[in-house]
Amino acid sequence: MNYVLVLNCGSSSLKFAVVNAVDGDQPLSGMAECLGTADASINFKANGQKTQQSLEAGGHTAALSALVAFLQTQEALAQNIIAVGHRVVHGGEYFRDSLILDDNAIERIRECSVLAPLHNPAHLLGIEAAQAAFPALPQVAVFDTAFHQQMPDYAYLYPLPYEHYKELGVRRYGFHGTSYRYVTGETARLMNRPANELKLIIAHLGNGASVAAIRNGHSVDTTMGMTPLEGVVHGTRSGSIDPAIIAYLAHRLNKNVDEVDAILWKESGLLGLSGMSNDCRTIEETAQNGNERAILTLEIYSYRLAKAVGELMIPLGGLDALVFTGGIGENSTLIRERTLSWLGFLGLKIDSTANDAAIRGKAGKITQGEQAAAWVVPTNEELMIARDSAELAKAEVKS
Repeated sequence: MNYVLVLNCGSSSLKFAVVNAVDGDQPLSGMAECLGTADASINFKANGQKTQQSLEAGGHTAALSALVAFLQTQEALAQNIIAVGHRVVHGGEYFRDSLILDDNAIERIRECSVLAPLHNPAHLLGIEAAQAAFPALPQVAVFDTAFHQQMPDYAYLYPLPYEHYKELGVRRYGFHGTSYRYVTGETARLMNRPANELKLIIAHLGNGASVAAIRNGHSVDTTMGMTPLEGVVHGTRSGSIDPAIIAYLAHRLNKNVDEVDAILWKESGLLGLSGMSNDCRTIEETAQNGNERAILTLEIYSYRLAKAVGELMIPLGGLDALVFTGGIGENSTLIRERTLSWLGFLGLKIDSTANDAAIRGKAGKITQGEQAAAWVVPTNEELMIARDSAELAKAEVKS
């Protein structure tokens, strides 16, 4: 009895998987999309077979009801689910660890909605629907921000009036924490060294991208800030810019703050620079055909990533390994190569054969030498959520 139903709820989507908390096997997975619209549907993948059904404009409750009905056709699997694990983006300063949800925790998540208005309200919809659909199962929240809650104050405070932190919660929170926890453990295992002895910089690169400094198994600094907008170049988000640009664009374009904010979140990053796509694969293909703007976009991405790595060496006081993970980090041999070319002064000399081999879920060391090394380590946030949920559920039964 080690199966956990892992839910990742968005404003109009619901990604789900039944995960074995021991070995990561996923006998059932799928996604509900376009929730609340006429195109709402849910897709299931079970035992290698895919099926789809319409939800007839249904929302999250309809999606969970469809999932319950499907699980009833998988009786042996359904009987072995011991908990529901929810990915929650923002836990503010309230949560340092995963926990079994109760009314107080749910209210705290609701309070954090002001810090994550695009994410936390959707998570709450998923939690409410899951409680109704699976009333007998423990509901566990696993927070993206929790792993970074041990950062020192000099790393998380902004140089703004201090009362903005005390009264409004303005500070660096960091994200992708569940991924960082998993990859830290996997990197230590692959290097055959204890995590509490390692100085790691991990680059989680996907449509949302961030980098974190991990010392002795703990996050000591990271590039994302109060929101996931700050830091390195993202798919559609700008990353860090001069804050005065916001007022400048508002005046020159005759837009309000919300309209400029939408540009920074949805029209910038790889999409804004390239003018063609937020998908790194598309940009790389175009660059190979000689498109100068695509080539420049990839160089900006790699350059700013390398700068972030250099900055994050300061809190570490050294480096044992630079680790690439996430969709781009695990599969773009070009981004890894260009980033490491900027970091050659650290002795990180790429092994082209190893770099080309470390794609599509394969881990491996991609540099030569015995000093600091670069690695590719695939992440598995669903397994991390399943592990936390199973551990908490079993502890509750024992108590």
